[in-house]
Amino acid sequence: MRVLDLSVNGDHHQVGAPAHWTLLEVLRYGLGLTGSKQGCDKGDCGACTVLLDGKPVLSCLTLAAAVEGRAVTTIEGLMPLHVRNGGDGPDPIQSAFDRCGALQCGFCQPGMMLSARALLNRNPCPTRDEIRGALAGNLCRCTGYTQIFEAVELAVAESLGVAPAPRSWEAQRMDPDEAQRLARLAAAKLAQSRAAADGKGQG
Repeated sequence: MRVLDLSVNGDHHQVGAPAHWTLLEVLRYGLGLTGSKQGCDKGDCGACTVLLDGKPVLSCLTLAAAVEGRAVTTIEGLMPLHVRNGGDGPDPIQSAFDRCGALQCGFCQPGMMLSARALLNRNPCPTRDEIRGALAGNLCRCTGYTQIFEAVELAVAESLGVAPAPRSWEAQRMDPDEAQRLARLAAAKLAQSRAAADGKGQG
């Protein structure tokens, strides 16, 4: 048993834990932060994903002792972090997932949202392929992934002030030509935003 000094969701914690405990075990059983899910316990499902210094890591494969002195963010800290940074209410990723009906049972939801937040922090205007790649380590057994990708795209569009493309269930209720027109318009505006961002990066 040893005492760990951890920074979790902006708060300092001293918690006793066996030396072999993973970060996931300390979060769930030492600190009572059960948003990080214990799924496969071998790094396959992504349900245990947390952010470590802003980057997604699998907490079931990370020794708790290895994260002393580093900043851990769990799903419980996502909304407070957004508010501390000047936002209002849930993180835009959380809001978009809710409005898109992106998940069903919710077991994969914390890891999925944290992976998506890390993506948008480093790339504010990702393509569908980039979203797919960033979430590839997070498995969802309930849904197809379409509405999950659409949720991330909705958060992106709203952050840029661009009207989002019709979501899959919205498009089914529209005239097909109109749905395609709106989707092309949204894609064009997002492409302009990416081009502008690339131009700034090269300048």
